Amino acid sequence: MYDINHILSVLPHRYPFLLIDRIEEMREDWIVGIKNVTVNEPFFQGHFPDLPVMPGVLIIESMAQVGAVLLLTYGPKRGENYDDKVVLFAGIEKARFRKPVLPGDQLRIELQVLKRKGSVWKVSARALVEGKPVADALLTCHVADRTTAARSPAADTKPPEEGQAP
Repeated sequence: MYDINHILSVLPHRYPFLLIDRIEEMREDWIVGIKNVTVNEPFFQGHFPDLPVMPGVLIIESMAQVGAVLLLTYGPKRGENYDDKVVLFAGIEKARFRKPVLPGDQLRIELQVLKRKGSVWKVSARALVEGKPVADALLTCHVADRTTAARSPAADTKPPEEGQAP
């Protein structure tokens, strides 16, 4: 298990946009992260004041942050250094939202690496509350140099095609 200190040492995100609290399991191709959803989350002020629901895009972002911890921890090949890298979205496919996520829920985010081709990764992610799926998606991510990430958008990368070997 990895606590918030490990997450903070790996990710550039900080409050209020750090959307994971701990990592429960991690190996080279699999990770499980936890997001404790509280009524104090800043997004609940406007989404929605009378019915607080975690926005689906932030559930996807939570998935991406869990994936980024995995990619930045286990991603480097022998001799590579990921200290100056950042993980960017290159694609989101088949995103499904099955049940609202409410204050008091604990998101369990499970992510499996499907493919890697150079700096581009494709992963399958799902979020569960009390063992029941609330969201799932296929995410394509690009590991970029932190100093040039704004000048080299992830859109310029070509993700691996379905059925194509990485």
